[in-house]
Amino acid sequence: MSSEPVPGTEHPADALSAILRRTVLQQQPSSIPGREIVQVITEIPVGVESGWHIHPGEEVGYIVAGTVEMMIKDQTTLVLNAGDPFLIPPRTPHNALDRGPDTGRMLSTYIVEVGQPLATFTQ
Repeated sequence: MSSEPVPGTEHPADALSAILRRTVLQQQPSSIPGREIVQVITEIPVGVESGWHIHPGEEVGYIVAGTVEMMIKDQTTLVLNAGDPFLIPPRTPHNALDRGPDTGRMLSTYIVEVGQPLATFTQ
């Protein structure tokens, strides 16, 4: 799989671009007015955290490889393994940590507000 975006699906750089390797697979208008659907493969190196961040809409995800610790504000921390799904509500702070032993890979589908950065760091 190429790490280059599919032509016509480039999403503006956002807060996580410098930390994680992300490949946009597709980006299309949604049937929900003012929303778009962005599908991304994210690779998290062993021991690396994404940092606490939010998305301007839902994140529906699936762990493709590895073990990822998903911390979601006001929820119990999840330990997700290959084959496990997850759902992050809109604008909910969360942080992902790859627990190893290999690079974590997740497939995420975002249903987000058009024109907003895909991710923004929070405190």
